[in-house]
Amino acid sequence: MEEAVRFRSGKLELAGVLHLPEGSGDDVVPCFAVLHGFGSNKDATNVRGPVQMLNEWGYGAFRFDMRGCGESDGEFGRVICLEQVDDTRAAVDYLRSRPEIDKERIALIGSSFGAAVAIYAGAVDDRVAAVISSGGWGHGERKFRHQHPGAEQWLRFTQMLEEGRRHRDRTGESLMVDRYDIVPMPQHLRTHLSPNSVVQFPAEVAQSMYNFCSEDVVGQIAPRPLLLLHSSDDSITPTEQSVSLFQRAGMPTDLHLFAETDHFMFSEDNVRVREIVKSWLDRFLPVRRDS
Repeated sequence: MEEAVRFRSGKLELAGVLHLPEGSGDDVVPCFAVLHGFGSNKDATNVRGPVQMLNEWGYGAFRFDMRGCGESDGEFGRVICLEQVDDTRAAVDYLRSRPEIDKERIALIGSSFGAAVAIYAGAVDDRVAAVISSGGWGHGERKFRHQHPGAEQWLRFTQMLEEGRRHRDRTGESLMVDRYDIVPMPQHLRTHLSPNSVVQFPAEVAQSMYNFCSEDVVGQIAPRPLLLLHSSDDSITPTEQSVSLFQRAGMPTDLHLFAETDHFMFSEDNVRVREIVKSWLDRFLPVRRDS
């Protein structure tokens, strides 16, 4: 069953789609909110991939557009990290209102930017039963330093942040910057971007990412389970980000690095990734409650 819905996050209305597994009937099922990446939307392949995977295994899945993205309200492209945390918690509110969903077993799964938000939201909202992060990050400044290596590139990036602040102080309006000036992406991976992805962002978006630090709160997820997935040679988000999150997390936390994937691993339908996620779910969030 697939149902398009609208739900509220503060004063804004967000667009989402709830997917219930085939044959669930009157059963109450555990459900994952699936968080999209940086300036992306609910139709991205690394959103639809987990949705299909989870439905096949008997889980509900809820994909939605963060504010400023896709079909949701908000200034298009204004994707402030802590506001996306608020949107994620609003998605949990919505799922808890649905009679088909097990209120005690609502979990989060996200990729890249969405993974960072999932970790933070899971840490500050104890209603979240579990978190899965794919290619996520936990320290904005250190992430950006890896993504803009060398003195010249780092100076260019920090000058962009400074000019964004000055422009807003001077004009009261946002300086718009290109997505690849914020997060560089190799040409061969740009085909993964979902249609209608944001290509120009207010400079405050980059500043919010710079300041965002899921590392500070990741330990609060425990004793709820956390699964960290990362490519061992990630072309976009440095692998050390997930390693550092693992070092700061409580237990139970698992970290898996994959040599045969790149940043968009849920778009690749990798068998080993699926097997690891499935075995982890069977242990920590099985479809059927223990009797």
